[in-house]
Amino acid sequence: MHYRKLGRGGLKVSAICLGTMMYGSQVSETESIRIIERALDDGVNFLDTADSYVAGKSEQIVGKALKGKRHSMVLATKVGFSTGSNINDVGLSRKHIMQGIEDSLHRLNTDYIDIYYAHQPDCETPIEETLHAMDNLVQEGKVRNIACSNFTAWQLCKALWVSDLHNLARFDCVSSPYNLLTRDIEYELLPLCASEGVGVCVYNPLAGGLLTGKHDFNKPPKEGTRFTLNYEFDREKIGGVYRARYWSETNFSAVANISRIAKEHGRSLPQFALAWTLANKTITSAICGVTSLKQLDENIGATKVKLTEEELAACDSVWQQLRPPRFFYGI
Repeated sequence: MHYRKLGRGGLKVSAICLGTMMYGSQVSETESIRIIERALDDGVNFLDTADSYVAGKSEQIVGKALKGKRHSMVLATKVGFSTGSNINDVGLSRKHIMQGIEDSLHRLNTDYIDIYYAHQPDCETPIEETLHAMDNLVQEGKVRNIACSNFTAWQLCKALWVSDLHNLARFDCVSSPYNLLTRDIEYELLPLCASEGVGVCVYNPLAGGLLTGKHDFNKPPKEGTRFTLNYEFDREKIGGVYRARYWSETNFSAVANISRIAKEHGRSLPQFALAWTLANKTITSAICGVTSLKQLDENIGATKVKLTEEELAACDSVWQQLRPPRFFYGI
């Protein structure tokens, strides 16, 4: 396993982060714990969950799996998505953050969180309020590092400025979608992170499973995959979210081209896609939503794959078909 520094700090995390969004729904508790234990044995020291995943069940399962092993792990969870029916059970207000951390600590059976994410931007709450609340958690020892997820470049830049202005804990990491079909963060977010020393932990490195090659656009999504899940996440059905995000004829055409490139170079498609993501030096870790031991083995194997310049250039050509080069406002 390879390890990388999280931003400008000294914390080191594995290049593969185990994502647990499906634990407690698509994956049973028993199997989830087996996967987590196997990941730890294989050198993964980074786990990602959230208070909103399967209504808190994911955090509970992670807490059980890490009993007696907590301090060797880097544990990340999140706050911000809806966790109840109350008007204040959502967002990044001081009230919701303070309640969220206590609930997460209880479910995870731990005294502290290594990385605490603002799960999504909250346009109704001033970023100053959010950062002051998170800074309090750092000062109290309940949180080691704070981070953000789904923030655009300007939102992250403003947050960093507010932290500098008021001498508050800063976002040490950002989590964003990034894969061979979704590369928009390369334009502004990744250069910002490289410049300011912010770690980047990307999710959906396999495009929700589309980059495994197991789906067919002309057939309904396979049962048991993210494209068919019915449990609610922030008041939306997960399956519908993923179909809207990735299920398109254009993306399937791109996957076919990428699959051909991988096959020509003797690579499996999932390992090829993950290796491409990790080849970017600004990326700290790829969050992989593993649902079986077989998937875990294949994903970890991607850390040993080094793509050639020819392979990287071929991937660029596929992206240029998805996002044809045009005049950009910046230089």
